[in-house]
Amino acid sequence: MGILEVKNVNKRFGGLQALGDVNLSVAENSCHAIIGPNGAGKSTLLNVLVGKLIPDTGSVMFDGQSVLGRKPYQINQMGISRVFQTPEIFGDLTVLENMMIPIFAKRDGSFRMHAIESSAQEKEIIEQAEALLEDLNMADKRHFHSASMSRGDKRRLEIGMCLAQNPRLLLLDEPTAGMARADTNNTIDLLKQIKDERDITIAIIEHDMHVVFSLAERITVLAQGTPLVEDTPEKIKGHPKVREAYLGEAA
Repeated sequence: MGILEVKNVNKRFGGLQALGDVNLSVAENSCHAIIGPNGAGKSTLLNVLVGKLIPDTGSVMFDGQSVLGRKPYQINQMGISRVFQTPEIFGDLTVLENMMIPIFAKRDGSFRMHAIESSAQEKEIIEQAEALLEDLNMADKRHFHSASMSRGDKRRLEIGMCLAQNPRLLLLDEPTAGMARADTNNTIDLLKQIKDERDITIAIIEHDMHVVFSLAERITVLAQGTPLVEDTPEKIKGHPKVREAYLGEAA
């Protein structure tokens, strides 16, 4: 049994079968990639995993508890954080202020914002935020306005904001999309560091095979909403079904 278990999930949008009998098991403390050509159902599956979509049939269990029908803050409470394709940060705030927000929101376990009660509480939150920025090698940018940063730094900050919630499962939706190669490699290194230093499971949707094969220990390949193959990266490379899905012809 994995920490994340998807069983017989089906999802239709009118006449379109977006997901067809999807089964997926993500082992705890692993990095599991979900890949496939455009229209394969990857984003739909991710939206099911975070409770944004409810499948027509099937179940999604995280550490023995269903995620279906829960609100986003309840998903956070369970220990699941998501990184979106476009970095979700507050461009009019500084890097430090952005990092303070998730620390502040999770203080009472509700993952909702409340008023800061004292200067001592504010000092504690700032100290925690600065410590995280130090871990991310962003301490020298703590007073930068987030809108002025590169896409790679915005992504690094967003991942840090997720880590501030102390997740057990980090879901990443094409985290290197639109990045220069140097920023992509820096993001790979950051995710490797997170994996090595924290008790965390990573599930990643990604088109860049350099990213996938650099990070993943297990890969699930989707095509037209249905899993084709699940195996190690070494066995996925050159697999005839995978080549057919991507190239449109049998190997």
